Amino acid sequence: MLTLRPYQEEVKTAVYHHLRTRDDNPCAVVPTAGGKTPIMASICKDAVMQWNGRVLILAHVKELLEQTADKLHTVCPELQFGVYSAGLKRRDTDRAVIIAGIQSVYKRACELDAFDLVMVDEAHLIPLEGDGMYRQFLTDAQVINPNLRIIGFTATPFRLKTGTICTPDGFLNHICYEVGVRELIRDGFLSPLVTKAGKTKADTTSLHVRGGEFVANELEDLMDRGELVEAACAEIVEQAGNRNSTLIFAAGVNHGMHIVEALQRVHQIDCGFVCGATPTTQRDETLNRFKSGDLNYLCNVNVLTTGFDAPNTDCVALVRPTMSPGLYYQMVGRGFRLHPDKDNCLVLDFGGNVLRHGPVDSIQVSAKTCGNGEAPAKECPTCHALIATGYANCPHCGHEFPPPEKKKHKATACEAGILSEQVTTTKYTVKDTFYDVHTKRNASDEDPKTLRVDYHIGYRKVKSEWVCFEHSGYARQKAVNWWNQRSPDPVPETAERAIEIIEGGGLASTLSITVRSVAGEPYERIIDHELGPLPEALPVGEFEPYDLDEVPF
Repeated sequence: MLTLRPYQEEVKTAVYHHLRTRDDNPCAVVPTAGGKTPIMASICKDAVMQWNGRVLILAHVKELLEQTADKLHTVCPELQFGVYSAGLKRRDTDRAVIIAGIQSVYKRACELDAFDLVMVDEAHLIPLEGDGMYRQFLTDAQVINPNLRIIGFTATPFRLKTGTICTPDGFLNHICYEVGVRELIRDGFLSPLVTKAGKTKADTTSLHVRGGEFVANELEDLMDRGELVEAACAEIVEQAGNRNSTLIFAAGVNHGMHIVEALQRVHQIDCGFVCGATPTTQRDETLNRFKSGDLNYLCNVNVLTTGFDAPNTDCVALVRPTMSPGLYYQMVGRGFRLHPDKDNCLVLDFGGNVLRHGPVDSIQVSAKTCGNGEAPAKECPTCHALIATGYANCPHCGHEFPPPEKKKHKATACEAGILSEQVTTTKYTVKDTFYDVHTKRNASDEDPKTLRVDYHIGYRKVKSEWVCFEHSGYARQKAVNWWNQRSPDPVPETAERAIEIIEGGGLASTLSITVRSVAGEPYERIIDHELGPLPEALPVGEFEPYDLDEVPF
């Protein structure tokens, strides 16, 4: 029996709330390695066992299908589910739950018959327009059952060319819940990352861009220069010498094979290699060796960005630049998984990706990923660490950066570091707390109001937060969680009602707060509260996040 993590339960609650209160389709944002598959498996169990529904789970790679089948068997071993995938040599069509590869079923919606729910893993792959496989299948599925509900799960809810994947007229319409990388690292659910830039870098300014990405053959020609391959391999061996499992991303097949050859010839290191053309048997054997620890180095070309689960990976080498923030995130995300033999994952960036896209836990999506404006991070010239632009001294080696030239100050999309370890957290004792109903400037009377909470921490020193009871989706869910930690009474629907309960003594006092500030970012964030005892409950019913007896679709 699999027990969901607290935030995974919150995702499920938010999905059910959306399905009950709205008539469109939700998307949940969960980071790579954050456990989307157990959430989907748990929803399947509820849909079939409690509500007598029929569910389809769609994914685009065999590994994701296998992971889903494994988790579904763990969560609900009594549930008989089917698999429809040419790669897995199964074509089940008559089960209450079907796990399917989109390549195998996109023309076979009628053969699979009607579903009540369709869940899409890696939902950012659904294009907003055109005739792609996902669009073709989902359109046909909605014809078969006009009441079909679609749930998307993704770590990156955007596409470079079109922006957010949730639109009013798309298959997915609203992000119902989002949990970030920083929170999961802080809470011990993801591995921390540390990063360094390669000493030898390629100049990408001459490369052309097509479809939001560097032109493939130009990129490989640039990265496959002998001196750059040799230098990258030497630094990988130097930096990853005390690491257990190093995953390398190359710019093309020839480039990857030259990396493997250089590691063998110069450093006597056995490095595996997989690409799209690698035979399935050989690929599976190589990946199993890497996962087991028998193979310490593995180089790949565009095949291990999604669905590859190797928790032992404690070094990721990006020997390729990318203009795609999604690809950048997926490559780095291979190191997020926890493993007892690693304290963190080292990211070696030879392609300027961190400087181009910013921190992996706060990627800024824009058509302009580089060129004008200040870089979203900077490199220490002494130790080559990639850090926030706001640092005056390198936190790793102490190097002192020269002061910025005022005449060159420009707007920048993001000035965060590679990850949340480059932050300052401070705990303050709360002297007094004041609550007020807050209305946004120029808002109408019908617009939602918020509860403003001012924590007085010293003479004329105040830290504030806003609690959004009158909003919907993730903002409302955060407000519900905030209230339930402080009061046994029902969650108020309005900020004014919250004030009434607070004035009646219905809220626990706040003894201290912990505030996080990130170098270069304009706003601080309250990340933790120390609370006093809960007050006695009013004689009303208890809050329940969702009711299994109520069908949400």
